[in-house]
Amino acid sequence: MNAKILIVEDERDIREGISEYLSEVGYEVMVAEDGQEGIDLFKGSKFDLVVLDIMLPKLNGFGVLNQIREISNVPVMMLTAMSDDYTQIMSFNEKADDYITKPFSVIILHKRIEALLRRSQDVENTNKWVYKDIEVDFLGFSAKKQGESVDLKPKEIKLLELLLKYKNQVLTRSQILDNLWDIDEAPTDRVIDVYIKNLRKKLLIDCIVTVKGIGYKFEEQI
Repeated sequence: MNAKILIVEDERDIREGISEYLSEVGYEVMVAEDGQEGIDLFKGSKFDLVVLDIMLPKLNGFGVLNQIREISNVPVMMLTAMSDDYTQIMSFNEKADDYITKPFSVIILHKRIEALLRRSQDVENTNKWVYKDIEVDFLGFSAKKQGESVDLKPKEIKLLELLLKYKNQVLTRSQILDNLWDIDEAPTDRVIDVYIKNLRKKLLIDCIVTVKGIGYKFEEQI
């Protein structure tokens, strides 16, 4: 599926130039002429990336970015005619992902968009685990098997995430406790055995291996 990009730019020639080029290279593009229209479009649809001018009517780019960040971590590329340090620092302080000054080459813009989308995809991939008929969303704390929801507790999901992070490495019960529980919670290390048992039973997986006398490791079966 092609990435969907929102362009928020009040200068018609720039807006149309970017839109036409990105459409030609295969992106799905929507455009807005002012900040408020940009926010309205963003809230009404799902975008993979936003190209956002700073000097906009009705609501400036920083205001738009601030509202976007309240609800989404979508990559945002800031456009501006201002190249001073303060404006660039403000952009990154407001959690922009990249910054390009006018005038610019649409080819360079395209390459930077590609880089942001790749980076975004890499982050997204680390937040999900897909294995056979199982899908676990570590950010959303949800799990599915054969498309049906599986009732995993948050700690069970965090334990699975930890084991995946150290795939093929043995983690002792103490290491797992230190990573997942606060000191004041202080459960016994045998609690780990219960959580492992639940993960195996609920997801019907055999890739969490018991290493006798030491702990557990995740060993993905081929």
